[in-house]
Amino acid sequence: MTDTQAVHAPPNTETEPCGDLTIRTLAMPADTNANGDIFGGWLLSQMDIGGGIFASKIARSRTVTVAIDAMNFRKPVYVGDVVSVHANLVRLGKTSVTVHLEAWVLRRKDMLSILVTDGNFTYVSIDDQGHPQLIKQDPPPISA
Repeated sequence: MTDTQAVHAPPNTETEPCGDLTIRTLAMPADTNANGDIFGGWLLSQMDIGGGIFASKIARSRTVTVAIDAMNFRKPVYVGDVVSVHANLVRLGKTSVTVHLEAWVLRRKDMLSILVTDGNFTYVSIDDQGHPQLIKQDPPPISA
């Protein structure tokens, strides 16, 4: 087992979502900021929920968010947009998982999804007492 395994996510073409769909939700009026657009913090929390689901599957344990890097808020999200969060594994460490998350929206009158936000989130695997724990990695395949 290596200390870390780097996995390079495919470059985003901004034409269609990349990675596993982790969460899908509807942007509602209660989620707006003072300008009437969806509050960036709400979108960030949806991405964190989706990323946490993905990281927990990878780690096969509870995970907690420890870092958010390289966030790009590209376009606004509006009330009524269907928000989908997609995840790609970036790096697998001894106790941590770094995930590239993309938030895409489907607007009411549009047929194509639009990339609105993306960034890298890092999660740490924790035990029942909340302490970091090693991620159980599958053994490498045996070659013939």
